[in-house]
Amino acid sequence: MSQNAEHLEPQFRSDVTVELVRAAASDRDVLYAARVSTQGEQTLESAQSDAEASARDRGLINYLMRDRHGSPFEHNSMTFYVQAPIFVFREFQRHRIASYNEESGRYRELRPVFYTPAPERNLVQEGKPGKYVFVPGSAEQHELVDREIRESSIRAYESYQRMLAAGIAREVSRAVLPLNIYSSMYVTMNARALMNFLSLRTKREDSRFPSFPQREIEMCAEKMEAFWRELMPLTAETFDENGRVAP
Repeated sequence: MSQNAEHLEPQFRSDVTVELVRAAASDRDVLYAARVSTQGEQTLESAQSDAEASARDRGLINYLMRDRHGSPFEHNSMTFYVQAPIFVFREFQRHRIASYNEESGRYRELRPVFYTPAPERNLVQEGKPGKYVFVPGSAEQHELVDREIRESSIRAYESYQRMLAAGIAREVSRAVLPLNIYSSMYVTMNARALMNFLSLRTKREDSRFPSFPQREIEMCAEKMEAFWRELMPLTAETFDENGRVAP
């Protein structure tokens, strides 16, 4: 074994980590961006009462969302730190409307942390491609999944360690590692990009266009949405009211 990993025991997780590490995002950013096109700068300075201003602000954001005038929702930024299995990151990075920097298996020795589904995770797919549902599965199926994932992950990591110990480069040795090993990354996006991500990666009954995401990326999306709702509550509310369609 390599010197760094002698004392590291394999760990198994059924969750994901999402942290908001930096944000410059508020509903007022949307309003400034929208009004500057017709009224010029400093358009939020007015003699209106707070109640009047609040109603006008809500109406404007709803109009922008409803009629899909999307650019005002781009003048903000959120950076998230995410820990999840690698197969989740491959789905993340299909969304080319964000910036990503991921932990590199070429430059550091990867830690033996692996994903295994929680007992409540649905396991069995029923129906045809494009029209299917997932159902829980039996206790025996859950036991099989957990046992096979744990055993194969441990064997793969032992192979990885043997190659590293023999002097094989990290970028070659990592080829034996499974997709359920955890990685970490920073992802930065604006609210418009995030709404696009949420529209595809969360399953909600109030969505105009239903989506059926893999549960593990949906877990990330749910945590990201919770942070965003605190930053931009009015935008998030009108997103829901308009069928969760990205503007």
